[in-house]
Amino acid sequence: MRKVCGVVAVALLSLAACSDVPGPASPAPAPTTTISPSSPTPPPPPADGDLPRGGRTIFPKYQLVGYVGLPGSPALGPLDKNLDAKAAKLEKLSQAYAAGRTPQPVMELIAVVAKGSRGKDGLYRGRLPDAAIEEYLTVARKHRMLLLLDIQPGRAKILPEVKRLERWLKEPDVGLAFDPEWAVGPGQVPGRVFGHTTGVELDSIASYLSGLVQANDLPEKAFVFHQLSPRIVSNEQALKKHPGVVTIKSVDGIGARVDKLKTWAKLTTNPPAAVHAGFKLFYTEDARQGPLMTPAQVLALKPRPEFVVYE
Repeated sequence: MRKVCGVVAVALLSLAACSDVPGPASPAPAPTTTISPSSPTPPPPPADGDLPRGGRTIFPKYQLVGYVGLPGSPALGPLDKNLDAKAAKLEKLSQAYAAGRTPQPVMELIAVVAKGSRGKDGLYRGRLPDAAIEEYLTVARKHRMLLLLDIQPGRAKILPEVKRLERWLKEPDVGLAFDPEWAVGPGQVPGRVFGHTTGVELDSIASYLSGLVQANDLPEKAFVFHQLSPRIVSNEQALKKHPGVVTIKSVDGIGARVDKLKTWAKLTTNPPAAVHAGFKLFYTEDARQGPLMTPAQVLALKPRPEFVVYE
């Protein structure tokens, strides 16, 4: 059996995530949200339908730097609470990644979270209420940040989960993230097996987002898919470029720097022309194996990671 070199507390489960061998699932307490159902309507979007810091195209002007999180769940990333304070830290962090570009901080909110229990519909996933998304979007707009809505679909089909968020995706400063590690088939339980997607499925999501951009005269929209192992995505070459959509692969390997670099090399060799490179750092899991990679070390990777996200 391959060595398992890290454990990710994601989606209310534990999963060995530094090799291709899944670890045992152990459900954790459900996240406690303090979101009021009467949360205020978010402030208006950026002027003229632009991106938060101006313009309508993301690359090469901007360097994206993000935090991920879920309300009340600190194990899933920094954005669990105290959002204004976390936004200030993210702003400072993003400046360290400028390297000739304009920093654009990103708040990645887990809007659909995989679960270890069936739930009422048997789909092993939970959804954040609109009031929670409103609160995060309010903070994102206050600090001129992008908001990404992350989906861990469990047994649910991914495209219907994306379309359910259409009201938010029509906003000029809201993008999408998809975590196929948590997209499992009938009879499977998230955390007991790795999920999977295909280039065809990713292309269908990008095509849908492109339609929203064109129909609503939106600026470019970020679409991130996370990947920790080659087998998480098959036939990636089927993923094509779509007008108005910037597709980013976030390489999510966990562990010591040497292990992360090996995963990076595996997952960034011969990517589709439509795909930009992204890189994830884990404050707790990576640090167990040695010092966290510095911004300078991350920016030295080839190709340059154009989105760096911290969990």
